[in-house]
Amino acid sequence: MFIQTESTPNPATLKFLPGQNVLEVGTADFPSLEAAESSPLAKRVFAAGGVTGVFFGIDFVTVTKADDVEWDHIKPGILGAIMEHYQSGQSVMAEDHKPASGHAEHTGEDGEIVGQIKELLDTRVRPAVAQDGGDITFHGFERGIVYLHMQGACAGCPSSTLTLKMGIENLLRHYIPEVVEVRPVAA
Repeated sequence: MFIQTESTPNPATLKFLPGQNVLEVGTADFPSLEAAESSPLAKRVFAAGGVTGVFFGIDFVTVTKADDVEWDHIKPGILGAIMEHYQSGQSVMAEDHKPASGHAEHTGEDGEIVGQIKELLDTRVRPAVAQDGGDITFHGFERGIVYLHMQGACAGCPSSTLTLKMGIENLLRHYIPEVVEVRPVAA
C-alpha cells in the first residue's frame, strides 16, 4: 500500500491519500480523541501521538498536529497507523455510524434562500475545499448573515478568513442578494 501526502494551506494540517475510499459518502470530523470513539481508524491516528484532529473525506484523511510538534517527527507514525488499519481489514467507521450531509437543518421563512445557499456550497465551494483537505458546511442563516462551519484543514487555517470573505461571501452575495455577510462558527 502506498499512501500519498499533500500539504494544505493550513501548515498545521496534512492530507493523507491512501489510494482507496475512506468513506462511501459524506465526511466525518474528529476534533478530539473522545470524538473518535466511532472510528477505529481515527483512534489509531490519534494514538500515533502529536495529533489534535482527524477529518475524513471520501478518499482522504486530514490530520491536524499539535503546535509543539514537527511533521517530520509524527508523519511516519501516522502513515504507519493508516497502513496498519487498512491491512487489519477493520472498517473505518463503526457500523452504527450514520453519515450526515454536513449541513445543519433550517426551518423557517428563509427556506428557499437556505436551499440556494446549500446548493451553491455543495456545487461550488465544498468540492474546492475538499481538494485542500477540508470541508465547509452550512450552520445557519439569520438577518442576511450566513454562518458556516469549517472542518479539517479549513479549521484554524491562516487563509480561512480570506477564503470566507473574498471567496465564499462574494460568491453567495453574487447569486443570492439576500446574503450580506458570511461568518465562521466554532465547532
